[in-house]
Amino acid sequence: MNTTKSLSILLAVAAHVLAITATAADKVYHAADFGIVPGTGKSQSALMQKAIESIRLQSKGGDKIVFHLAEGRYDFYPDDAAQREYYISNHDQSNPKSVGIALEDMTRFTLEGNGAQLVFHGRMLPISLVRSSRCRIQNLSVDFENPHIAQITIVGNDPEEGITFQPASWVKHRITEDGRFLAYGIGWEWTLGWGIAFEGNSRHIVYSTSDLSCPIVNARQVEENRYLVPGWKDSRLPVGTVIALRNGQRPAPGLFLSHNTDTEVRNVKVHYCEGMGLLAQLCENITLDGFSTCLKGEDDPRYFTTQADATHFSGCKGKIVSVNGLYEGMMDDAINVHGTYLKVMKRIDDYTLEGRYMHGQAWGFDWGFAGDKVQFIRSKTMEILDGENKVASIEPADKPTMHGARLFRIRFQKPVPTEVSCQGSYGIENLTWTPEVYFAHNTIRNNRARGALFSTPQKVVVEKNLFDHTSGCAILLCGDCNGWYESGAVRNLMIRKNTFINALTNMFQFTNAVISIYPEIPNLDGQKKLFHGGKKTAIRIENNVFETFDAPILYAKSVDGLLFKNNEIVRNTDYKPFHWNKDQFLLQRVNNVEIEDLLFYRGGNIIREVKLNK
Repeated sequence: MNTTKSLSILLAVAAHVLAITATAADKVYHAADFGIVPGTGKSQSALMQKAIESIRLQSKGGDKIVFHLAEGRYDFYPDDAAQREYYISNHDQSNPKSVGIALEDMTRFTLEGNGAQLVFHGRMLPISLVRSSRCRIQNLSVDFENPHIAQITIVGNDPEEGITFQPASWVKHRITEDGRFLAYGIGWEWTLGWGIAFEGNSRHIVYSTSDLSCPIVNARQVEENRYLVPGWKDSRLPVGTVIALRNGQRPAPGLFLSHNTDTEVRNVKVHYCEGMGLLAQLCENITLDGFSTCLKGEDDPRYFTTQADATHFSGCKGKIVSVNGLYEGMMDDAINVHGTYLKVMKRIDDYTLEGRYMHGQAWGFDWGFAGDKVQFIRSKTMEILDGENKVASIEPADKPTMHGARLFRIRFQKPVPTEVSCQGSYGIENLTWTPEVYFAHNTIRNNRARGALFSTPQKVVVEKNLFDHTSGCAILLCGDCNGWYESGAVRNLMIRKNTFINALTNMFQFTNAVISIYPEIPNLDGQKKLFHGGKKTAIRIENNVFETFDAPILYAKSVDGLLFKNNEIVRNTDYKPFHWNKDQFLLQRVNNVEIEDLLFYRGGNIIREVKLNK
């Protein structure tokens, strides 16, 4: 073939490719063309839903759609919002929900924010993406005008007279007849008596305060917007302490992802929402790049962000990628990845069981599908029974449809082990809906409870993150078929090149060390098979730096295969040691453990090296 002819063919191919590209070119829509413009102060809820539905109906299979918002502020109110019955994992199952932007049954759709500020009012679910494929949400922020957390500042603390506080300027409130502090907003009001205390300057959670009791009773006004509570006395709260008063409700996350494939969320900031920052359930392949639950900057007068976790993944599969995020001021963990055990309620025959969602915040959504791979577990010892199985069929046993069901009748392809029945305590774990996780280049700081939780048997890599004053433990590996019913065992985990600064300033559940491997096992003495791991070096903790004021570095229970190597431990005197665990390494029922090549620093000097093999 001569050169000229070859070139002609290449040009023809290129032209064909360009023609295809042009055919499948982006369909670009602008919110302004639908009357959606920033800065009006009026609700955009109804207009937004009308625009999205119009675009969805116009789109054809294969179209790539980009919906542009102009930069600026958009307000959303519940009165004209879309109403949806969503059952959301690890949230209050209250319905219907008022949804600001409901994206459903979309394909190749991009919501391009261009720096838009989405501000919500009342009690709302800001954004949902449901039953959609290859969609993207990017370059926007989510916030609420009047958060359901009431922020106050301690302006006086007298050991005899009591505590005087001042509510933040945006907090709508009144003092009840019996002197209680009542906060209110559109569609809500409640008295508040507990919260989280932050240091005024650093924004760290105040040392050794945990979930703080704030007994605001018989309060009286002493100056404009200042109130004295004679019976509230707490020497741990100096003047300048900021307290986020909360009630613990979590009706909806900031972003809700359900039954999607190949979702991307890029450069999205959640400044506040009443539940978790982002909740994903039954999704395959999720990428978060620059997703944050964060303050609006160093000058933000607020000290808090979300009511619960920053990100939460329940019953997902494929790969979860979470990178370049900032997670601060939230009232729970930065990330939690898990499945959900069903408790066996009835054995119908050798192939059929009834299984039930047990926790009050985890039911109503799909648990699994025909063909899914499962295994069974003894709840009291957390021992996995030999032999995997597959779902032949699954149907609701307490509802006409799967939507909103809590009890399921499941038929399996192979006989169920004879011991599995309601006479004992057994759980069912779905192994198909378990994801790989890559969590890297994130900052987690100044939050309640814990940093990162992982409960998946697939590969997990946690690297190059900064865990800065997480208040509880920095990383938790759990597994629980008795309380939250969050599954499952970790089989392949790498924790490397992270920096941990002053975790464990407060005590919360599972906070036994900076890294806590803590499955809930009611009958540990009766356990014969270990829960986490399963091979040599299944869990690897390498090349990390631990800066800490207290003793406990690593706690592990029921693990087979643990390596802790080439880590630096730097002692400081930032706080007074107070943890009940006085051991740097506390191990319970752990086999094949290697702890070696550690450097301990104090005052810049190496004080000792450690090597332990067991």
